[in-house]
Amino acid sequence: MQSGTSGAASAVFAANRARGAVKFDVALRDGVTRRGVLHESGSLRVRFPSPEGIGLSAVLVNTAGGMAGGDRFDVDISAAEGARLTLTTAAAEKVYRAPGAAAELNIGLKVASTAHLSWLPQETILFDAARIFRSIDIDLARDASLLLCEIAVFGRAAMGETMRSGAFVDRWRLRRDGRLVFAETVRLDGDIGQKLARPAIAKGSVAIATVLMVPGDEALVARIRENSASFAGEVGLSAWNGFAMARFCAQDAFRLRADVMAVLTAAGGEKLPRLWLN
Repeated sequence: MQSGTSGAASAVFAANRARGAVKFDVALRDGVTRRGVLHESGSLRVRFPSPEGIGLSAVLVNTAGGMAGGDRFDVDISAAEGARLTLTTAAAEKVYRAPGAAAELNIGLKVASTAHLSWLPQETILFDAARIFRSIDIDLARDASLLLCEIAVFGRAAMGETMRSGAFVDRWRLRRDGRLVFAETVRLDGDIGQKLARPAIAKGSVAIATVLMVPGDEALVARIRENSASFAGEVGLSAWNGFAMARFCAQDAFRLRADVMAVLTAAGGEKLPRLWLN
């Protein structure tokens, strides 16, 4: 009887998991970037504020109010030749505790010749016992450009919460003209708070971020380093194979966000999404 009851409860749990998908493309028309075909399903939506200049802004909205175990979201975006797109999220994404399967987020970004894509979601906040698998696949033309940022915050400092259990798997794959040029998978599981406390990992920091800049070189890194005196946390910068990367660690999300904003401003030469400034 217990086995049957457990199986029924599992089936109900699985049936009530959130699903969401957004797929769209943008193209340059009469010198201005415009949205093409858009598909939305489930609890994931995208909104397009008023255009600014020749580019287009997009805002992802999760009407489920966060992510929990077993949820799945898929994002697929294409920028055609010459188009310029900046994408962010309406709010920080919360990942709640997951007693079973992890939440799953799959992101596909395709950027054609001379096009530019800025992927700048607000931070992802993991509650204690949260479990998430995120996969980001990027396909760039050789002369396309990209500014990509992801921020992860472990636990809710304002609530005095640290992550004593959970899982965070973050898989990135970048291809240029179909050739794999960057691959990385970050995996943190178990007592994440204890692992972050280790000097070789985060030295007690609970907020981390990565910014990927394509194209990028030592000159770009040098320009960003001019702001190093203002950094509140640790920021590491490097450039190789035609792209640059910044890594961030900070004691809290507020200080890390300030450091990230300084680097994004120096790297992109463009205005940050308005939602970042609220």
